[in-house]
Amino acid sequence: MSYLALNAPFFAVAVAVLGVALLLRRVTPRRAASQILVSAVVLCALTAVFDNLMIYVGLFEYAEESLVGIRIGLAPLEDFAYPVVAAILLPSLRWLLFPAGVERGDRSTPSAIR
Repeated sequence: MSYLALNAPFFAVAVAVLGVALLLRRVTPRRAASQILVSAVVLCALTAVFDNLMIYVGLFEYAEESLVGIRIGLAPLEDFAYPVVAAILLPSLRWLLFPAGVERGDRSTPSAIR
């Protein structure tokens, strides 16, 4: 099994959760795309730096026959699937699990508690 095939179900779940979040929470696709893109860029940059360092010092290796063959430095392209999935899945879960008021920072307490 290739690493690309191993990553496919994770992408499918992340995209499905994003779809549900867009439908149920009425998150605009433009807002979702901008937040996901910024997160993905930052996470991929960190992955590029630290994966290259870890591979360089010999902390881990990959079975070459399971790789696509494209590398960014020493890190195979497949290594970047995990941060991309996280950048899609985590904001989507936040939109689903937290009400819109909490998301904006509206943390006012109910009047009965005051």
